[in-house]
Amino acid sequence: MRLKLAFLTLSVSAIAHAQTSDLLIKNAKIYTVDPKNPRATAIAIRNGRIAAVGNDLKAFENAATRVIDAKGAAIIPGLIDAHGHVEGLGSSLEMLDLRGITSEAEIAGKVKAAAAKAAPGEWIVGRGWDQNLWVTKQFPTTDSLNQAAPKNPVALTRIDGHATWANRAALDAADINQGTKDPDGGRIIRDAQGKPAGVLVDTAQGMVRRRIPAASPEQVQRHISRALEECARLGLTSVHDAGVGNAEIAAYHALLQQGRIPVRVYAMLSNQTALVDTWLARGPEIGDFLTIRSIKAYADGALGSRGAALLAPYADEKAASGLMITGRDAIEAVSVKAAARGFQVNTHAIGDRGNRETLDAYAAALKGPNNKRFRVEHAQVIAPEDFVKFQKYSIIASIQPTHATSDMGWAADRLGPDRVKGAYAWQTLIKLGVHLASGSDFPVELANPIDGFYAAVARQDKQGKPAGGWFPDQRLSHALGRYHDHPRPRNP
Repeated sequence: MRLKLAFLTLSVSAIAHAQTSDLLIKNAKIYTVDPKNPRATAIAIRNGRIAAVGNDLKAFENAATRVIDAKGAAIIPGLIDAHGHVEGLGSSLEMLDLRGITSEAEIAGKVKAAAAKAAPGEWIVGRGWDQNLWVTKQFPTTDSLNQAAPKNPVALTRIDGHATWANRAALDAADINQGTKDPDGGRIIRDAQGKPAGVLVDTAQGMVRRRIPAASPEQVQRHISRALEECARLGLTSVHDAGVGNAEIAAYHALLQQGRIPVRVYAMLSNQTALVDTWLARGPEIGDFLTIRSIKAYADGALGSRGAALLAPYADEKAASGLMITGRDAIEAVSVKAAARGFQVNTHAIGDRGNRETLDAYAAALKGPNNKRFRVEHAQVIAPEDFVKFQKYSIIASIQPTHATSDMGWAADRLGPDRVKGAYAWQTLIKLGVHLASGSDFPVELANPIDGFYAAVARQDKQGKPAGGWFPDQRLSHALGRYHDHPRPRNP
C-alpha cells in the first residue's frame, strides 16, 4: 500500500439525477479517503465502476439491483504494494517455507523430509529462516544440513533475501573453500579456522545461486501468474515489482498478451548494465497493466544479516560495519542517465551509511527540488543530519511497516540505544513534508496489506506487544498518517 497515492479517492457527492446500479452495498463502514467526507455507509456500482458513495443511495436501487447488507463490515479502497518481489513470491510458494520456525533442528527436519523425496544430486531450496527467532540467535553452519541431506546440495535463503544457508554439497558445487575470497559487496561467514561455515551474505550468495538450475521461461511465467493471483486475492490492485530482469519482463509480456495480469504492475529494472542501457535507449513502457519506467539499485545489504552498511560498527559485532553493494559514484551515474531519459531510480538502502551515500548520490544528480520522484527503498536507518535531504531533493521514502515490527525485538541490539532512534522513523520524515510510499517487501514479509496497515498504525506484533507500540511517536494514524495531522509543503 502507499500512504498517500495508493488509495482510490471515492466520490461522495450524489449524482444530480437518479441513476440505478448493478450492485448496492449498504450498512458498511466505508473509508473514502476524502477529508471532507471520510466515512460512508453505502456504495453503488454500475458497469464495474463506482457510481456513488454516501449514506442514502436508495435512488440507485431498483428491482434488478443486487443488494448486499455488509452488516457493519469495513470497505476500503484498493491498495497498492509499493515494494514486492513478484517472481520471488511465486517461487516461494513452490519451495520449503521456513518462515517463523524457531529452531535450526526443525528446519533440518524439513530438509531431511524433502531429501527423502528428491533424487540424488537434486537441489533442495527454501526460504524464510531467521536465526533471530532461535534460542542461540547465531548463524547456522553446514553441519545440520549435511546430516539432513548428505546426497543433495541445499540452499536456504534467509527471510530478508540477503543471506543463504548452504550445506557442504552446495559449497562444493560452487567451489567455495578456505582459499575463496569474499566477493565485493559480499561476505562468506567463516569458522574459527577460517573455513566457510555455511552462510553467504549479500553478493556472496550468487556463488551458490548460480549453480542452482535456472527456472525455465514457463516456470517464471507460472511463478509470476501465481503471485499476481495471490495479490489480487488479498485485495491489492497494483504492485511495484522491485527488480526484474529479461526473464521476468518476457513473462510479463506473455501474460499481458494472454490477458492474465489481474493487478497493475509497476516493474523496476534490476540495475544490470546491459539491461539498463537497453531500456534507457528504448525509453519507458507505460501501459494499463504493465509499466516499466524505473530502475532498482542496491546500495547495501540487510540489518538482520549485518549486511546493512553502517557509519559505525554494529553494536553486537564490533568488527562489522556492513556491506556497500553499489557505491555512491555508481548510484549517481545511473541516476544522471535515468533522470535524462524519464526513468525513476529506486535504491535499496537500509543502514545509515547506505542511506547517506544514496541520498548524496541523488543530490548530485538532482541538484535540488524536482519532479523526478526518486525513491529510497526501505529508508530504514537514517543519521539525524540526513533526514532533511529527503525533503531538499524531493526524494520519496519507500517504507515497509512490517519490517519494523519484525525487527523490533533485535534492532536495538544491532544498532545500540542511540542509533535505533533514527530507524523506522516515519513521523520524522512526515513532519519534514516527505512523501511516503508503503509496501510489504513480499515474500520477505507476508503480502497481506492489512498486516502492513496494522504495523504502521500500531507498531506492535499481533499479540499487541509492546504495550503502546514500539517508539509510538513514529506511528502512522489509520487516517493515512500525518496527512490529517501535519500539513506539508508541496513539492514541484
